[in-house]
Amino acid sequence: MIIDNFQIFILYFNYQLSIYEVYNIKTRQAEEFINHQEILDTLEYAQANRNNRPLIESLIDKAALCQGLSHREAALLLECDEPELVQRIYHLAREIKRKFYGNRIVMFAPLYLSNYCVNGCVYCPYHAKNRTIPRKKLSQEEIRREVIALQDMGHKRLALEAGEDPRNNPIDYILESATTVENYRLLKEAGIGTYILFQETYSKEHYEALHPTGPKSNYAYHTEAMDRAMEGGIDDVGIGVLFGLNTYRYDFVGLLMHAEHLEATFGVGPHTISVPRICPADDISTEDFPDAISDEMFCRIVAVTRESEAVRCRVLELGVSQISGGSRTSVGGYAVPEAKEEDSSQFDVSDRRTLDEVVSWLLDLGHIPSFCTACYREGRTGDRFMSLVKRGQIANCCQPNALMTLKEYLEDYASSETKEKGIQLIREEMEHIPNPKIRAITERNLQEIGEGKRDFRF
Repeated sequence: MIIDNFQIFILYFNYQLSIYEVYNIKTRQAEEFINHQEILDTLEYAQANRNNRPLIESLIDKAALCQGLSHREAALLLECDEPELVQRIYHLAREIKRKFYGNRIVMFAPLYLSNYCVNGCVYCPYHAKNRTIPRKKLSQEEIRREVIALQDMGHKRLALEAGEDPRNNPIDYILESATTVENYRLLKEAGIGTYILFQETYSKEHYEALHPTGPKSNYAYHTEAMDRAMEGGIDDVGIGVLFGLNTYRYDFVGLLMHAEHLEATFGVGPHTISVPRICPADDISTEDFPDAISDEMFCRIVAVTRESEAVRCRVLELGVSQISGGSRTSVGGYAVPEAKEEDSSQFDVSDRRTLDEVVSWLLDLGHIPSFCTACYREGRTGDRFMSLVKRGQIANCCQPNALMTLKEYLEDYASSETKEKGIQLIREEMEHIPNPKIRAITERNLQEIGEGKRDFRF
C-alpha cells in the first residue's frame, strides 16, 4: 500500500534539509546521498540521546510547529521508549495528520499484470529460480476484464504491478496496458499518475546479498532510479522499503535521507512513502528474516500495508492516508478468482475483507473513504500538489472531491447499510469545508450525483 509523504513518520513533515558534512545531499551518486557512515552516526546519536528528555521534548515542540525534522531528529524520536513521551508523539501525529490532510483515506487496488521476473530477489516468490509458482501474464483482453471487475467494485485508482522481465514485460507492454530516462519520459507521456519503486533496503551490503542476480542487483542503479524518473519528467514519485530485510532503524534513516535528497535536488520530495513488512509467500518464510518488526514498532514507524484489520485500525489515526480494499496480489484475480493450484500471489494478504466492508469500517471510524483522481487528471502533481498542502488548501479541494467521489460510490456500488452510513457522514463533513462558495458548489454537485450525474471535481 501507498501513503502520502508526510506520513512515513508521525512527526516527519515537510522535510527540513539538514545537511551534514559527511555526505552530499544533492549529489546524484547513491552512496553519497545515502551515506553509510552518516546513517551509522545518526543511529549512534539517537542511541546516545534516547533518555535525553529535554532534547526529545524540544523536538516534539518543534514538530508541533510543523517546521520539519531532520533524519537525525526523527531517528531520536523513534528511539524514545518513555511511555509518556511516546503517547505525546502519537497525539501530535494525530493532530498534524488532521490539520494538513483531514480524515480522508484514499482507496486504491493493486493490479498485477505479470509475475515473470529475471531478478533473483531472495525474499520474493517471483524470483527467477522459483519453479513452483505458476507464471502468468495478462493479455490486453484479460487486463480489460480485470479493470472492469475493479470498476464494478467501485475502484477508480489502480496501482499497476509487474515483475522485471525485458522479454515478457517490455516497456511497450506496460505502456499499452522503465528504467531509463527515456522510458520514464514515455511513462509520463502515457499519463502515469505516480511512479512507485521500492528500495527494499538502503544497506548496500544487505541489498547485494538479497539481490544476487538480475538487473535489480545493481544497488547504485536501483537507488538512483527516482533521480532518473524525475529527470524524465515524472514529478510524482513514491519510495519505500520492505521492513524486515534489514534492521528497521537503518532503513528508517535511509528512507528519510532519500526523501531529503529528492527535495533538495528536485524541489519536491516523494508524494507517497510505502513501508510494507516481510510477509509469508510461496517459497518464502518470515522465519528466515530475523529483523522482522513487531506491530508496536510498525505503529511507531506509522505506515500501513499488507496488514490485518486490527493493525490498520491502530495506525489509521497516526498519519495513514491511503489503503487498499478488496485487494489481490495474484496476477489478475479480480474478474475470476484463482484456483488454489494456480496461485500466483506475491504474498499473503492479511485483510481479506471486500471493498464495501472496508469502506463501511472506515465510515464507522469517522474517516472519509475517497475515490478521487482529480489531481492526476488536472495535472496537480509534484510541487503543485505539495503547494496545496503547505498552504492548507486541502480542505477546500481534496475534501469536497472526496465527498463527491464517496457519494458516487454510495449511489453505484455500496450496500444499503454502507450507503446509509456514508450519507450521514457526508452531511456532517460538509460543515468542515471552509470556503462558503466551494461548499455551495459541492452541495449542488452532491444533489446532481443523486440524480444520476457523475464526474464532478475541483
